[in-house]
Amino acid sequence: MPQRRISISVPWDPRNRESLLARARAADEAGVDTIWVNEGFGHDAFSGLTLLAVETQRARLGTSIVNVYSRTPGALAQHFVTLDQLSEGRIVAGLGTSGTGVIERFHGLPYQPSIARLQETVELLRAFWRHERATLHGKWYDLERSLVMGVDPVQPELPIHLATLHPTSVRLTAEEADGWLPAWIPFERLGGAIAELRGWAEEAGRSRRAVEVRAPGGITVVEDADRAEVIRDRRRQQLAFFVARNGDFYYRQFLRHGLADQAASIRRAWAADGAEAGVAAIPSGLEDDFDFVGPLDACLERIEEQAELGVDLHQVSVDTEDEAQWAATIRRFAG
Repeated sequence: MPQRRISISVPWDPRNRESLLARARAADEAGVDTIWVNEGFGHDAFSGLTLLAVETQRARLGTSIVNVYSRTPGALAQHFVTLDQLSEGRIVAGLGTSGTGVIERFHGLPYQPSIARLQETVELLRAFWRHERATLHGKWYDLERSLVMGVDPVQPELPIHLATLHPTSVRLTAEEADGWLPAWIPFERLGGAIAELRGWAEEAGRSRRAVEVRAPGGITVVEDADRAEVIRDRRRQQLAFFVARNGDFYYRQFLRHGLADQAASIRRAWAADGAEAGVAAIPSGLEDDFDFVGPLDACLERIEEQAELGVDLHQVSVDTEDEAQWAATIRRFAG
């Protein structure tokens, strides 16, 4: 059986660094393709990735995601090139625009125009990485023959993966990025979304396979039925929050993917009676359209189904405190 391309996310917290690094080392030894570190408005991602760069040997290390507002393209280039050297060429730049809540209410910056910010950041990152003198007179940045970055990266090109939802930004991903980090796409619509991305890549003169696709939903191994229901309930809470309380940016994603009636019902219930009502308004099983929870054999089947739809990289987790069982299951995932 060919090796499956598996990725995991580590919940970076320096207070738990020993256990997190132990799992990262085990994942690295098991053949995991990519280890991701997220960044919202808590711990920064780059500190955790610095430790991972030292503690692992083979797996790619990615940000999933850092936003393109709180650091300039120059600062991002500095972070990524430093990690590229530390990891000996294993860094992946996972970038996105985040949302209005984080950008305006935490970083205190205007959110719009978000697609312009993303595009200009990608353009400048590419130029800095190639030691080019960039000239850009954009909506966000104004540079005339920029300084050449004074560090030599290991990778000749920085792999840039974009977390995009709106068709305009997904088209940008198809035209300019190396990977796509989609979110909130129902399973039955995933094949069509990937085909659309690859069609846009081809229209831009690229190979249809130029953009690597990570699955938009996670796959979690849970052998105990009661525990599986607890995890599904968490998924329902998260789903209700993104539909009802995380702004129109995400709400429109559900509308685009055929869930207008369900999303409107969830939003009305939350607005009228609070979070519990919003969760209760989710149709039975809707959460399973986005994330899969089940025993190992069923999870392996889900991976094969995702691969048939065009997914390249499968995001997995294992619900256990037993470190040996965790490592063994990850090895099974990696094939």
